[in-house]
Amino acid sequence: MKTLNAIIGATALAAASLMSVAAGAQTYPDRTITMVVPFAAGGPTDTVARLVAEAMSKDLGQQVIIENVGGAGGTLGAGRVANAEADGYTVLLHHIGMATSATLYRKLPYDTLNAFEYVGLVTEVPMTIVARKDLEPTDLQGLIEYAKANKDTVTVANAGIGAASHLCGMLFMSALETPLVTVPYKGTGPAMTDLLGGQVDIMCDQTTNTTKQIQGGTIKAYAVTSPERLDVLKDVPTAAEGGLSDFQVGIWHGIYAPKGTPAEAVSRLSESLKLALVDPNVAARFAELGTEPSPETDATPEALKAKLEGEIARWKPVIEAAGEYAD
Repeated sequence: MKTLNAIIGATALAAASLMSVAAGAQTYPDRTITMVVPFAAGGPTDTVARLVAEAMSKDLGQQVIIENVGGAGGTLGAGRVANAEADGYTVLLHHIGMATSATLYRKLPYDTLNAFEYVGLVTEVPMTIVARKDLEPTDLQGLIEYAKANKDTVTVANAGIGAASHLCGMLFMSALETPLVTVPYKGTGPAMTDLLGGQVDIMCDQTTNTTKQIQGGTIKAYAVTSPERLDVLKDVPTAAEGGLSDFQVGIWHGIYAPKGTPAEAVSRLSESLKLALVDPNVAARFAELGTEPSPETDATPEALKAKLEGEIARWKPVIEAAGEYAD
């Protein structure tokens, strides 16, 4: 009888344990989720994050709040998440800088490929080559010639080492085979402010930050870096049309969680991301900003991991050739 009772007791305990695990999986999330954005509030990546967080909040039934942890090209925010508790309640939304920082920073406090779980890709934002509105050249070929002829005085603004504008500016100078005077700022906002004020000449930045200024005529647009013209900026030619045939770059964004986050939580976050990306408001707002949500096949852990691995390999030789490091 004791043996039978013991078996019954063990079976009941195991069943209760399984029910507890199942209940835990079903109830995630049961509190607020923090989405870390490793750049300043109001910037292009912050804009993307807030739109996605709002849509995910509706699906998850819990608020997804944004925490801006800027500095060191996005590595401070990434480090914050890498060291956070792996419970599904802290995630990271980062852009292409997640890949480039692996080479730009030779002493990162985390292992880029192995310190995170992958949730999925969010969007890939085209870049624009823009300038102060009174800069002399009228088209991209003219800008290229002007920059080469005045390489010691032409200034290129960026939002700091590792920022999308820094990476794009670096590629632009590489394409021209001409070093220009770079002017780093502490964020996209002050860089755009000085471009609007005419204190700097050129900037290469995401459509999420430049579209409204281009449409308003407060800056001059020379090219978009997408393969085709954008519906929201139909009058702006592609870089290929302007003479830079191989100049295509998009600033992709992905969501990550700390390594060891339960698979159930990662799966739930990924499913919520897929729903957020088909939310009509997200699609409409992205379109206004010159981008579009990633397709469902890309909003997966596997797609994001493959993208990160490929982009680290792509950017490593570019950065090493430039010889520009952040540490």
